Amino acid sequence: MLEASPREALISLIEASPKAELHLHIEGTLEPELIFALAQRNAVTLPWASVDALRQAYAFTDLQSFLDLYYAAASVLIHEQDFHDLAWAYLQRAAADGIVCAEIFFDPQTHTARGIGIGTVIAGLRSACDRAQRELALHADLILCVLRHLSEDEGLQTLESALPYREHFIGLGLDSSERGHPPEKFERLFRRARELGLHCVAHAGEEGPAAYVTSALDVLGVERIDHGVRSLDDPVLMQRLAREGTPLTVCPLSNVRLCVVPELAAHPLPAMLQAGLKITVNSDDPAYFGGYLNTNLRELFLAHPSLGAPQAYALLRNSLEASFASAELKQGWLTQLDAHFHASGFRRAT
Repeated sequence: MLEASPREALISLIEASPKAELHLHIEGTLEPELIFALAQRNAVTLPWASVDALRQAYAFTDLQSFLDLYYAAASVLIHEQDFHDLAWAYLQRAAADGIVCAEIFFDPQTHTARGIGIGTVIAGLRSACDRAQRELALHADLILCVLRHLSEDEGLQTLESALPYREHFIGLGLDSSERGHPPEKFERLFRRARELGLHCVAHAGEEGPAAYVTSALDVLGVERIDHGVRSLDDPVLMQRLAREGTPLTVCPLSNVRLCVVPELAAHPLPAMLQAGLKITVNSDDPAYFGGYLNTNLRELFLAHPSLGAPQAYALLRNSLEASFASAELKQGWLTQLDAHFHASGFRRAT
């Protein structure tokens, strides 16, 4: 048997190590096979003739072209059991990828606009998260996201309607079409979320400019930036992000599929790490973008030979530290991570 190359050995170590996923849209884990199974179960007519025809539609030219398909596919999610099945399918894959902590985005407006009760959505997702803790030893939490192409008033109404289920989610996020919808549009919404004690995160600097990252920090008061790759366009912002240790939840394969970067080899993640930013790797909408978390990590490290064990350790450690889990849980996971790298013989840091 041939011995694995040093690069493959490092990737195997990354894949087996404990890690957190902090930028994952649960509706974006809806695989074509499950879409068709749920469509049959719920008597929903789909615009695609087959699983293969649906997969062929995954030729996105930008964020909006993806969102159009994303919302159409979500129409099969109707009952509490559907949302449970969706989340449970992802959580099993997450456990297989070594994920010990998943902070999962969900978009209630995608479903309430179709007449689905927000309680149905939250109950189904939460039951799967609780099951993951029991059966997979995977800590999973929910972050309610509002759609930025809709009005702030609609976002406020969504948040208020979710308050009877406040114990079942930990934060508020902002996603959907970034262009033309600056963070300032949602200042009142995020002020309300902070008053409620919710963690706050927001998509910024994916297709929107670096200025949106600054606004998300200053106007919305977010604790993490989702994406943030355009931060490189603003040297002052880069210095601030490094100085303040603000986590950025970067999604490499998503950035390629949505034409944010032309190819993975051109992805700015190594430069962002080199600049001292607290970068994490995530899968975003893995059913649509070509892979779950370990696939993102594998492809990233194959495309960037300059990334070695110190960078691998930093990315994994960042993911655990940037989670909203308790200090006690984080320390346990970090101890496991250190043990993995110590046993491997790789130097974990420079």
